[in-house]
Amino acid sequence: MTGSKKKYKLLLINPANQRRKGLVLARDRIFPPMAFGIIAALTPDNWEVEILDESFAPFEYKEADLVGFTSLTTTVNRCYQIAGEYRKNRIPTVIGGIHVSMLPEEASRYVDSVVIGEAEGIWPKLIDDFEKNRLQQYYHAKLPSLVDNPSQKTNLYNPGYNFSSMQTTRGCPMKCEFCSVHTFNGSKYRLRPIEQSVRDFINSEKDRVFVVDDNFVGYNKASRNHAKEFLKGILKSGVKKDWFGASSMNIAEDEEILEYMARSGCKMVYLGIESERIDQLEQMKKKTNLKIGVDKYAEVYDKIHKYGISIMGSFIYGLGNDTPQTIYERTSYIIDADIDMMQSTMLTPLPGTVLFKEFEEAGRLLHTNFPEDWERYGYIEVVIKPKLMSPQEFHDAVYESWERMYDLKALKKKFLRTLQTTKDPTAAVWGITTNLQMRNMVFEGTKESLEPEEAFPDLLKGIQLR
Repeated sequence: MTGSKKKYKLLLINPANQRRKGLVLARDRIFPPMAFGIIAALTPDNWEVEILDESFAPFEYKEADLVGFTSLTTTVNRCYQIAGEYRKNRIPTVIGGIHVSMLPEEASRYVDSVVIGEAEGIWPKLIDDFEKNRLQQYYHAKLPSLVDNPSQKTNLYNPGYNFSSMQTTRGCPMKCEFCSVHTFNGSKYRLRPIEQSVRDFINSEKDRVFVVDDNFVGYNKASRNHAKEFLKGILKSGVKKDWFGASSMNIAEDEEILEYMARSGCKMVYLGIESERIDQLEQMKKKTNLKIGVDKYAEVYDKIHKYGISIMGSFIYGLGNDTPQTIYERTSYIIDADIDMMQSTMLTPLPGTVLFKEFEEAGRLLHTNFPEDWERYGYIEVVIKPKLMSPQEFHDAVYESWERMYDLKALKKKFLRTLQTTKDPTAAVWGITTNLQMRNMVFEGTKESLEPEEAFPDLLKGIQLR
């Protein structure tokens, strides 16, 4: 009979940008850091695991045997700051995530160990090495199969999150210049078994779920069939939850998927539209949108709305040949088009993308005092030198556009249009809530933050939500 294993404490820290929230971080309270739930599930039973989440409370030092971080570019400097507090006390620190996987040498100056790639491929070895007092400086993870991938330990998350999160696929064959998904998650789709995905959906703690896949339906027959079977599994279970996810514009090519999405509770789909101009889509290698054609965008919107699903349209300001005039025109398109939720961001090159390499080599990055300046890379601050306008002209054009886009009268008009096109009050309320949230993000510190009931006290009366 063997004795019980030694007990350890793992503290996982989800940091917050200390400069300003930015687009990514202002969404933190919507859905939890899924990587931590997976890491907790991969950690042996002789470890106590706790998540310290700065989305809800500022960092306070806690004792631990090992401290782990996951980070986006905008929060990595905060990770390094907190890691320094533990290293002073000789407590080992480890960091993973997309930013440090692109820049592991940078991260190794601030933490003891860097995980490069997805945690499932290496975390058990890292824990074993730690217990044997041989923690390595770098761990290179191979892309793992999603078969038998563990479900998250969701009981560790802060209960204040609005949505549960789950994933049915990873990877993307597209190679858009501004994106690093194919670098981090691979250029081939890996499909999580249907039964596991359905179980994760059913067992999610919230009544609202975010499917975090970069493209829920994919680009080929196998991925579309996988999506359909997942949705059929939800319907067969009889579980009723509202959910949203992301897709490319090709989602409208298969109305059977749209029907199953609607029946299974989908209220919103996120579309990477980026631009209404063909030349700009060509510049960024946005192949799917080019194949569909900008003149067919309206048909895509109509098909999605036909099934009572609202649309969050994502757009980028500051593309190669953008000027104040083209930014104004893009904003007019966004306001006038049948898009329910409006997300527009400043072009922000991130490590691991073709875009970042091009801007870095050309000397067109405006802020390069890294790692401190990574805090600026949150999509709502000018970090580049545009070709056809000055940084100040770029800034002014975008903020003028946001003033137009998130004007309360414009948001009310969007809400009424969503109600008309989807005929679904829940989808319409999601739309106005999300638009107000976007408004609060981009004008953080300069305008009063508003909730729907404050901004539109009479508009939502009488709307019954499930």
